[in-house]
Amino acid sequence: MRNVYVLGTGMIKFGRYPDKTVPELGAEAALTALKDAGISIKDVEMFASGNLYQSNAMVGQRILQQIGQTGIPVINVANACATGSTAFREAYMAVASGMYDVTMAVGVEQMGKQGLLGGGGGGSDPAYSTEGRIGSGLMPAVFGQAGMEHMRKYGTKLEHFAKISVKSHKHATKNPFSQYRNEVSLEDVMSARMVAYPNTLYMCCPTGDGAAAAILVSEDKLKQLAGGRKRARIAASVLTSDPYTDRDLTLPDVSTLTRRAAQKAFEVAGLGPKDIALTELHDCFATAELVHYENLGLCGDGEAGKFIDEGGGVHPGLGGKSPVNVSGGLLSKGHPLGATGVANICEVVWHLTQDDRAKERQVPNAKAGMAHVIGLGSACTIHILTV
Repeated sequence: MRNVYVLGTGMIKFGRYPDKTVPELGAEAALTALKDAGISIKDVEMFASGNLYQSNAMVGQRILQQIGQTGIPVINVANACATGSTAFREAYMAVASGMYDVTMAVGVEQMGKQGLLGGGGGGSDPAYSTEGRIGSGLMPAVFGQAGMEHMRKYGTKLEHFAKISVKSHKHATKNPFSQYRNEVSLEDVMSARMVAYPNTLYMCCPTGDGAAAAILVSEDKLKQLAGGRKRARIAASVLTSDPYTDRDLTLPDVSTLTRRAAQKAFEVAGLGPKDIALTELHDCFATAELVHYENLGLCGDGEAGKFIDEGGGVHPGLGGKSPVNVSGGLLSKGHPLGATGVANICEVVWHLTQDDRAKERQVPNAKAGMAHVIGLGSACTIHILTV
């Protein structure tokens, strides 16, 4: 497999764009990435598009209608919350395999005020239903249950989950691409409307619209096109799904596939958790972020509460360590499903390359970063990038 680099990135501010179409949102991010890379659409040899809610509508081809059709192969990807990051991985594999030298990945979604999302995995298939087991198949309940298990097993407190929300909202104030940029206090979070215990309103990610794009190139093309600019290398690109366990069908396991993906990603990259300067992980709910601290090896099993109390996950500029979701994460930046995976990678790339788009929140001396997304049903991607 060849070395693959991220030559350019593009992202729109997450929010709500009722007057724009999905292809228009994706095209805006794509054109920004092309400009950042210093190339045109004529230089792109393969295109991977991630979109979930219009997955049968040839979104990739419709984006190319906006930015210039060139006859290149287009892959449309739908993989739950890991849709965008799976599209990115397709673009990565196309270059790493030697088939192409320049590829593009775009993740885009238009969700507006869609409201609470249902469970993944089997749709209405009763074999996958969580009804009667945890009371609801809606995502707040599924991830609330994951938090409850951690509380039962390790004595984690509601306050620990609330501190994650406070941290993420604080981080978002430095991110102009974030859907929400308002600070919240610990009291605000803990006294907010309960959605699914222990997740209150501020512990749940908002829905909205968004798009992000990346241009990937081989090492030879990097030398031709980068002009000496620092560019991030993809040190590991891993995709996993759930192995069989007795509990899978009726009680979703949000941890096992992440643990397996992390183990493999660190092995491929030749790095460990302590080498990671920043992590953008899938914090669809505060409970998810907490359990993923342990799943990704940022702290030991049962130590997430202590990790939080000691400043874990907080930007070093705010007195923390092992920063997580300095973008504001899904809790503040937003979670337009198809866009999330590529957006997480963009954030990591910006810090590694000291891009001006992350200037206000730059993590100092960042040499390696990790982007993580899971989708129940199931899919987990982890990308480790280095400079």
